[in-house]
Amino acid sequence: MNPPEIHQAGVRDVEFGARVRIVDPCNLYGCKIGDDCFVGPFTEIQKDVMIGARTRVQSHAFICELVTIGEDCFVGHGVMFVNDTFSTGGPARGNKDLWRETVIGDRVSIGSNATILPVRITDDVVIGAGSVVTRDITSPGTYAGNPARRLLADR
Repeated sequence: MNPPEIHQAGVRDVEFGARVRIVDPCNLYGCKIGDDCFVGPFTEIQKDVMIGARTRVQSHAFICELVTIGEDCFVGHGVMFVNDTFSTGGPARGNKDLWRETVIGDRVSIGSNATILPVRITDDVVIGAGSVVTRDITSPGTYAGNPARRLLADR
């Protein structure tokens, strides 16, 4: 019987801004986290992710490679980012050429348990809890549902 290969969660090769707060346990590696950010427990932030100043990432979030998050954002509990669109009918199986990037603007709030596929989200957007964002969001506003759609403003 062969023993398993064990990788320890931890914080390594991270470029931190000033006054960043993280709550263990976290798995952060090869990413950049701006000034005055907060990262909650049980969070994974993978390499080459960039998180802007004053952004809060709550517990149990997963932020995969090829994600950029702007300044003054909020990422709720259990938010999942996806970089593999299964464009070949199945998972990329490590073929990073099949992955796509996600870019989140400034002052974006993403509700708990939302799923964000490879998209671009403009500034000043609210994503409702449990929403699935499948397309670019180019206008500020509130979006919710699966797939996420813009909600009409109350009159």
